[in-house]
Amino acid sequence: MNQFRLDHPDLLYLFLILPILGILYWISYSRKKKALAEFGEMNIISQLMPYASFTRPFLKFGILLLALSFIIFGLAGPQFGSKLQTIKRKGVEIIIALDVSNSMMAQDIQPNRLERAKRAVSKMVDKLNNDKIGLVIFAGEAYTQLPITTDYASAKMFLSSISTDIVPIQGTAIGAAINLSVKSFTPDSEASKAIIVITDGENHEDDAIAAAKAALDQGIIVHTIAMGLPEGAPIPVSPGSRDFKRDEKGNIVISRLDQQMVEQIATAGGGKPVIANNTTTGLNALFTEINKMNKTELEQRVYAAYDEKFQLFIAIGLLLLFLEFLVLERKNRHLKDINLFKPSK
Repeated sequence: MNQFRLDHPDLLYLFLILPILGILYWISYSRKKKALAEFGEMNIISQLMPYASFTRPFLKFGILLLALSFIIFGLAGPQFGSKLQTIKRKGVEIIIALDVSNSMMAQDIQPNRLERAKRAVSKMVDKLNNDKIGLVIFAGEAYTQLPITTDYASAKMFLSSISTDIVPIQGTAIGAAINLSVKSFTPDSEASKAIIVITDGENHEDDAIAAAKAALDQGIIVHTIAMGLPEGAPIPVSPGSRDFKRDEKGNIVISRLDQQMVEQIATAGGGKPVIANNTTTGLNALFTEINKMNKTELEQRVYAAYDEKFQLFIAIGLLLLFLEFLVLERKNRHLKDINLFKPSK
């Protein structure tokens, strides 16, 4: 790997100084040449000034421009990505299966079941370190909301966008959510895997217990969080509404926690059932269980650590400035007759 970049590329605008210096030097040279011409012919003036040099000022100015070029480029911070660094990450893989059915809008858990669950998951994401997380949402069907990743910022962004309107078919298909979660883990990964199902437990669609058992057979632990209270609460027609859903007879529908179902799913999946209330969601307790799982190497990332090379260019620039200082504008009286390229007689 051999990459190049500048740490301060905006400083390259300093190169605009060089043509300005060139113009000023040319104006100064033209005026000096005009002043000498007023004294007489240049071949005669040259004989009167045997130590004067008409080429060394150009040489000195050229060295000065070259020195400034190196210094400006050095100030821009050239870096070469030739240093390789390998980082090993160890963790587990977690899929959150979040119930987004209309019953999750019940407010027996404040501000409502779904919002409380989202806040709890967000806090859990803040505590993750090298673990992978994915997000599955479900109502009448299950969908992958976030593929498994270590991008925690994206996880929180996707989490914040979840509502009960995100799944078009209503219902509570916990089994489908578990089956999709099983398929959402990294293929052929040997990492420890866990599914956390957050639901009020009102399963109307499939056999969630059988799905949890099938997951356990593949080495995947299924934990559950029961989001709701046994006494239940009515379901608002829309967020913030004081009107509630009613059955065919016009009676207000009360959504109650199916605690037995939630516990049976966790038992079948070899996990731990947690009952949420208005004090705690219990997700911290499950996070403790997950931290006890064997953490294996998930991936290796190779980064190019850039080497600073500005010192080299600054040093060459300063060396050229010193050389420009040593070069005299006039010929040296002791060296003026030496010509290395003149053949000896």
